[in-house]
Amino acid sequence: MTKINNDTALKDLAGIISSTLTEAGIEAILVGGAAVSIYSDNVYQTYDLDFMTRYSEKAISDALEPLGFKRRGMERHWENPNTEFLIEFPGEDLSFGETDVSIESTATLSTPLGSVRVITPTQTIMDRLAAYIHWNDTQAYDQSVLIAQNNDIDWKELYEWVFNEGEDTSIIDDLHEKISKSQNLAAVGKECREVIDTLSQENLRIKREPSR
Repeated sequence: MTKINNDTALKDLAGIISSTLTEAGIEAILVGGAAVSIYSDNVYQTYDLDFMTRYSEKAISDALEPLGFKRRGMERHWENPNTEFLIEFPGEDLSFGETDVSIESTATLSTPLGSVRVITPTQTIMDRLAAYIHWNDTQAYDQSVLIAQNNDIDWKELYEWVFNEGEDTSIIDDLHEKISKSQNLAAVGKECREVIDTLSQENLRIKREPSR
């Protein structure tokens, strides 16, 4: 069994935890700040690894205790004296704003110490923008910029998500503008605006149709 210590990096620890849970039959998705850290190449750093799962605290404890992790009080936190990282299980619902997403839509990331089921870079931006929109969390917005600068993003999916959330799609335009100096997004932006125009026309058509 791989030993965990203060030299174990976040990505490696995520691989250890994820593969251990998988071996125990526990399906868990890495979300939150840890995903931001991975997709920003550790420019953003966190000491919390958040996993979404529907499994019980007992099942989680049984799987993680052999690694040296013990549950802290009645919280859904597990800690190990050999590392500063905390493992958290905040819930089971995988959603960004009001939009639920399927486990199948997430990504699998390979590490030297195991595979990690993790939300995609695009989904991570949704998560950060949801915090910015609903709680005015400017740090979350800055994190979305970091992710967009370092990863391939599905811009059409982002525009559709913001539109379906009932929010102003200009927030994605602003994100484009912030990273356009390092990436050629002109063609992408035009394509995404066409998606929004189509969605807007479809929404207007539905509203105009008489109810039966």
